[in-house]
Amino acid sequence: MDRSKHFRRFRTLLIANRGEIACRVIRTAKAMGLRTVAVYSDADRDAMHVAMADEAVLLGPARARDSYLNIARVIEAARQSGAQAVHPGYGFLSENTEFAQACLDAGLVFVGPTAEMMTAMGSKSGSKALMEKAGVPLVPGYHGEAQDETTLANAADKIGFPVLVKASAGGGGRGMRAVNSAGDLAAAIVSAKREAKAAFGDDRMLIEKFVQNPRHIEVQIIGDSHGNLLSLFERECTLQRRHQKVIEEAPSPTLNATQREVVCAAARKAAGAVNYVGAGTIEFVSDGKDVFFIEMNTRLQVEHPVTELITGIDLVEWQLRVAFGEKLPLTQDQITLNGHAIEARVYAENPHKNFMPSVGRIRTWHTPEPSSGLRIDAGYREGDAVSPHYDAMLAKVIAWAPTREAAIERLNRGLEETDVRGVVTNIPFLSALVTHPDVRANAIDTGFIERELKTLAPPSPPSGDLELCAAVAGILIEEAKVTKTEASSPWRTAGWMPVGRRQRRFVFRHGQGAEHGAEQEACLHYGNGPATISIDEREFVFTSAPTLDGGFDLTLDGMKSHIVAVIEGHELYLRTRNGRFDLHWVDPFGGDDEEQVGEDKIVAPLPGTVVALLAEIGAKLEKGAPILTLEVMKMEQTLRAPFAGVLKVIKCKVGDIVQEGVELAEIEPAAG
Repeated sequence: MDRSKHFRRFRTLLIANRGEIACRVIRTAKAMGLRTVAVYSDADRDAMHVAMADEAVLLGPARARDSYLNIARVIEAARQSGAQAVHPGYGFLSENTEFAQACLDAGLVFVGPTAEMMTAMGSKSGSKALMEKAGVPLVPGYHGEAQDETTLANAADKIGFPVLVKASAGGGGRGMRAVNSAGDLAAAIVSAKREAKAAFGDDRMLIEKFVQNPRHIEVQIIGDSHGNLLSLFERECTLQRRHQKVIEEAPSPTLNATQREVVCAAARKAAGAVNYVGAGTIEFVSDGKDVFFIEMNTRLQVEHPVTELITGIDLVEWQLRVAFGEKLPLTQDQITLNGHAIEARVYAENPHKNFMPSVGRIRTWHTPEPSSGLRIDAGYREGDAVSPHYDAMLAKVIAWAPTREAAIERLNRGLEETDVRGVVTNIPFLSALVTHPDVRANAIDTGFIERELKTLAPPSPPSGDLELCAAVAGILIEEAKVTKTEASSPWRTAGWMPVGRRQRRFVFRHGQGAEHGAEQEACLHYGNGPATISIDEREFVFTSAPTLDGGFDLTLDGMKSHIVAVIEGHELYLRTRNGRFDLHWVDPFGGDDEEQVGEDKIVAPLPGTVVALLAEIGAKLEKGAPILTLEVMKMEQTLRAPFAGVLKVIKCKVGDIVQEGVELAEIEPAAG
């Protein structure tokens, strides 16, 4: 390998990505004195990574294949901006050999392994063949080139069900299906191929034995162009949903010191088989006794911050120094493990609607101040739009502490103090997950979240006295802002009136939207004397005062509580000491009626593309029967019959791009 062609110093770096990882790379690159260039699509013109970079170049339309996956356009953006190197981040083109080679051919430094290394290790099938030759333990499976239906079916029968159908290229849970029986195999392959082709441009599949009650262990490695190869301890990523990681931690609480050294040595052996250069991750699955190689990711991982926090190493800085052609600054013996780190991925998604992605404009973005033990890696800000075109991850909350127990507590505190409004997020779900007794006890496997989903995403508790009083106070404070009442006016003083006493009735419903929940009533009494709020037979003397953080202090019968409140029209979001609450204010003068969609209509829950029609007009459907599949944010969502009936109308076709709320099909209920 000609080192001078692949690795040399540069001053201008183009980041061929978006969102959180683009922001992450820009921060370190700027700290190293590099000039940074962002790229963006039409949908990302005002995105955070564009604002952070020194320069930004438009790639093209919103669709990823026309922008972030357009190799020729990215190379042209580098030429146009004068960039000398490209950092691919993760996802998109980060493991695309054609892109790595195109960078080399254009005279650009690709911050990552060579195309040859990516070919050897980036393909799940190819890497498994290489690992088998190197003596690294493998899960039984089929990793061949033949991709016809008969070959894949025969391989699955030979391996024995259940099996896992996986995309040979890419990762992140896309193009992956667990199959329990031969009858489900054909449909799973078609769906996985379609999803893999859309996400990675490659629909080749491999089939593996599905390990029961597995744990996911991975090892961070990094190599330089001088023959040095290091492992930076392991991470545990067992808490997953739909094969996508949700919580990651380092080191693994499952391994002891001896097991840790064995798995790290196996990872170095695996990477050493191709003389690997750059940052990468060797992934293993464990059945509780043995550890098997799954794949190598030839890029930086989403969860790399937990490794950084336990080692004190900036992995992006090391990536860039390796790309400069420098030697790694430490030896294996000099890398030490300090404390425990744990990370949670914050997504714009609704756990109460099967984690359907949520799109819209972020109207409130509040995260706790970073500290020595808390880190926020974000790709969005207040005012940014969450698009249906890309992955829905907004940020990562990462906590470090001397012990695992303390790190979990710190992470939960960080999540509790994070408020995002305008889109629905999984933050309450993450808090419930990290505080679950089995998670604390490390009594988990990769199926834990699916089994415990009802306990992890329960309906929100009904609002109590504190929340109802806070809702009233929040509305009064907002009304005072609108009317611009002077602070010195007596009308600002807890409902002061010169004579007499009056009352005002407030009615709330639990949950967002007028159609949710039972009504709860609070009555404000004001005039001579202190203002009070009565709820049923209970009455509270109250005062409230806005605070600098945008919330307010509420005092009820002498007890003061801090309230975080976001009020958007009739929708109120409250965070109190009891948790998070969504209330709908039924304003008798505010026009509270909302148009409702009939239950017999199947509508698009979000903007997306119709990728499959799964039933024909006239078909008799059971409740839950699949009707059609939408691709939303690169993930497939199957829309199902809400009740038994006959499919009366289909109002879309494969390939249609539909907007949220558009009617797609209609069902006629079964008789009786």
